[in-house]
This record gives sequence, C-alpha cells and structure tokens, in this order.
Amino acid sequence: MIYVLRLGHRPGRDKRITTHVALVARAFCCDGIFIEGRDESILKSVEKVKKRFGKKGFLVDFTNSPRSLLNELRHRGFTLVHLTMYGISIDNIIEKLKGKNILVIVGSEKVERYYYEVVDYNVSVTNQPHSEVAALAIFLDRLFSGRELYSKFEDAEFLVIPSERGKKVVRIGKEKEGKGTN
Repeated sequence: MIYVLRLGHRPGRDKRITTHVALVARAFCCDGIFIEGRDESILKSVEKVKKRFGKKGFLVDFTNSPRSLLNELRHRGFTLVHLTMYGISIDNIIEKLKGKNILVIVGSEKVERYYYEVVDYNVSVTNQPHSEVAALAIFLDRLFSGRELYSKFEDAEFLVIPSERGKKVVRIGKEKEGKGTN
C-alpha cells in the first residue's frame, strides 16, 4: 500500500497544487492521500476525476494531526519517506523501498524539523528547488519502475485513447471523439 501525506495545505494558496498532488497520487497508483487541514473543493475535484476515469477506491482524507497519522502508519508497518531537496538521492534508496508499504510525505510551506527526524528516509529527486508534484511523480515512477504508466482502472466511465493529434476519449460502451469530456 502506498499513501501520500500532504503537509501544510493552505486553502487560499495551495488548492491547485494540492489537487495536482492528489491527482498524481491517484494516476500513479497510490491507494490514497491524506491532506493536513480540510478543503472540500479538493475532495470534489478528485471525486469527479475518480468517477470519470476510475480508481473509485482511491482514498482522499483529511487530518488535523499528521503526527498521529505517522505514528499510526508506522505502527502498522509503513515506511515513512519524506520527499525533500535536502534528502539522499532517489537513486541510492529506491531499490530498498520497492515492495514496502509506504507513506510518502510532501510539504507545502516550510516543513517542520520534526518530519525530517521522524521519517525513515529523506529522499530527493534533485538537490535543487522544485515542485512537490514533480518530486512525487518521479518518486512513484521510479518506485513502480514505470509500470504505473500502463495502468487501466476498471471502474472508469471514460478511457483516453493515445493519439498523435487531437483528443480521443471513449465512453465505456460508446465512442466519443472531439475535444474531450467537458
């Protein structure tokens, strides 16, 4: 099982980025995301995508106590991984993580020192400033060795058909071509 914890979500500032973190987690085959704080708009956005494109079992939950969540998941045998530009290179740790239950922690605003100290691994995809969305995507791609790119979600209403030009979307049961599903 792979879950993501989004720390420090600020509803007025981070709605779009936190939504993207959740969508990457879903598309790259995680089991769910926990978001510090509460923001119903993110839940609605992700639920809409789940309904259309599948993976309805993907959990979106909120927590006011990320520390308690870390303790609970560690007690359940999860490995805690914090993605940060200050961590050890992903290339030096990824093989040790494959096949484990993992909680991947991504920050928003400045992450408290506590998280750097309590996790099993602080991991970087680069030691340069970068996006938590990009870091999560790269981490998950390496963790799953690219297999997640070919996942099909059985409970989808729509299926995107790869196309060199334009957009092609198939509604399960009947085909629809054009600009998409909007």
